[in-house]
Amino acid sequence: MLSLALAAALLTGPAATDIALPSQPAPLHGTLLTPPDASAVAVILPGSGPTDRDGNSPMGVAGSTYRLLAEGLAEQGISTLRIDKRGVAASAAAGPAEVDLRFDAYAADARAWAAEAAARAGKRCAWLIGHSEGALVALKAVAGGDDKICGLILLSGAGRPAGAVLREQLATLPEPTKTQVFDALTELEAGRTVADTPPALAPLLRPSVQPYLISWLPLDPAALLAAYDGPVFIGQGTTDLQIRVSDAQALAAADPKATLKLWDGVNHVLKTAPADRAANLATYADPTLPLALGVAQDVAAFIRANDKR
Repeated sequence: MLSLALAAALLTGPAATDIALPSQPAPLHGTLLTPPDASAVAVILPGSGPTDRDGNSPMGVAGSTYRLLAEGLAEQGISTLRIDKRGVAASAAAGPAEVDLRFDAYAADARAWAAEAAARAGKRCAWLIGHSEGALVALKAVAGGDDKICGLILLSGAGRPAGAVLREQLATLPEPTKTQVFDALTELEAGRTVADTPPALAPLLRPSVQPYLISWLPLDPAALLAAYDGPVFIGQGTTDLQIRVSDAQALAAADPKATLKLWDGVNHVLKTAPADRAANLATYADPTLPLALGVAQDVAAFIRANDKR
């Protein structure tokens, strides 16, 4: 028979706690989800744009990928701290003016969240789970070492510098716009701002965002991973419309000790989806669709096997 304490724990399930992390000019915010007798804790780092702690965005993404991942990991005995990054959702007030934002700020925040998660969970360190651009944030966060980070879980992360990915995604632009964009990217990669960009390019190349692009575009995820010594899990879906399987393979090649898992029929938001573009994108807005079977289980199994508390 179950003890009364164990029965009560099973009935109550994981506990959700809102967390405020001191920061300037305002606190950062997240949700700590703690199952009974958690064996480890991880911080979930969001992807690009205004993506919140649940994995949703006003840009039309409402699939709640990070909430589902946190709940799936809780079922596997792993605590998670999922966050609203600086400038987004409950952490909006912590965001600087766009012209002052740099990629390093996200990496510094990831390190601070790892220390906070470890302290609250009573663990020596916390894992970083980076999804999409969050994978690059995780890689930048461990550059130079950090003993509060146990290891990295890189999900749907690029294996090439962002400029290469952007050129691939923008290859179908009409001329002369395509040449203008590509020339601007080359200048930004060299650390030089670009004046007089066409109005049509404002969403990508407006002057106020160019300093951030200069801090982001030169980063090479494979080189960052090659310099990291800790345990690494690389997870990639085969029907991802945004990141290729070859990106995951490039990351794995940079770190032969890393564990690479390819999930068949899984897309960028970690849900089962066909290669058909319309049907694939429909999953981005469906929070009732669960994570693909195996994603949370594989991540949890890796953490348990490599966790050194």
